[in-house]
Amino acid sequence: MGTTRRKFSAEMKASAALAAIKGQQTINEIAADYGVHPNQVAQWKKQVLDQATTVFARPASTVDDEALKARLYQEIGQLKVELDWLKKNVGKTVEGKRALIEPAHPQVSVARQCALVGLPRSSWYYHPVPIDAETDLLLRLLDEQYTRTPFYGIRRMTAWLHPQGWAVNHKRVRRLLRQMGLMALFPGPRLSVPHPDHRIYPYLLRGVPITRVNQVWSTDISYIRLHGGFIYLTAVIDWCSRYVLAWEVSNTLDGSFCLAALDRALARGTPEIFNTDQGAQFTSLAFTGRLLDAGIQISMDGRGRALDNIFVERLWRTVKYEEVYLKDYASMGEAVTELRDYLRFYNEERLHQSLGYCPPATVWHAA
Repeated sequence: MGTTRRKFSAEMKASAALAAIKGQQTINEIAADYGVHPNQVAQWKKQVLDQATTVFARPASTVDDEALKARLYQEIGQLKVELDWLKKNVGKTVEGKRALIEPAHPQVSVARQCALVGLPRSSWYYHPVPIDAETDLLLRLLDEQYTRTPFYGIRRMTAWLHPQGWAVNHKRVRRLLRQMGLMALFPGPRLSVPHPDHRIYPYLLRGVPITRVNQVWSTDISYIRLHGGFIYLTAVIDWCSRYVLAWEVSNTLDGSFCLAALDRALARGTPEIFNTDQGAQFTSLAFTGRLLDAGIQISMDGRGRALDNIFVERLWRTVKYEEVYLKDYASMGEAVTELRDYLRFYNEERLHQSLGYCPPATVWHAA
């Protein structure tokens, strides 16, 4: 017997997507609030971001369209009034709508009540299950061990957990590592197939001496753990000075936060070469297009070659050992605040042996 696919109202999808875009909660927390799977929230956020540009890409209306536009604005205004009234009466969240359902009502069925308030009937019966303490601890252990031994695959990670009293199999370890976006670093054939529209650029830095500021910039993405899930951190770093030019966090792995970090970095200068890995966020036409428009040469790591982007990998190791693993972020907002303070310290105060015991900001501004 087949299962019935759950249906969600457009209002609910938009509300969940906007919550994800605001970035004040993790995807797991938003999914629990709305009673859906985290992948659905991530997909709705991506749909909103992908279609946002079409709002500003529409051609200007002609004079003949003015009457139509006026009528549409009037209708939209009326709809907005009605929607505002509806929101006040049915609540802004799934829980608010659930509270209005009266299962013992003598005349109106549960199905009809759910339809009236715009709540999928499955959401009335579904009870969200938050991430349990055991899974949260496993995620933390795997994240820490991956930072120490990024070359450990699923089997080695599973074997590492067993002597510590964790009776888990490799399938669970695989699922958790995929959830965090972690993969063992090793050379192998066709580990991933790039998007057909995404061009892969050659690696330009093999044997090239790094001697000056703005000669080479690079970027990458790392996983940051929280109490209720995890977020992703991206940063743009100058290879010569180790200076972090820009950084952003996101609760999903879409490319918008990588583009935001790139735009902030390019506002401060222009490198000769920009190096990334072959992730979809960095091979996208939007990302590479910005670099090409600025006259920057694009370099990309070879598959499975972690050392091709070694300066960013060292940055992640430093951030995690000196900040993330010493703290216990309770929320996304707290993580952003603490990371902002640490990266300011990293840039302006932390002494680097390779820089003659000067902080990166000193080397960057001196150049």
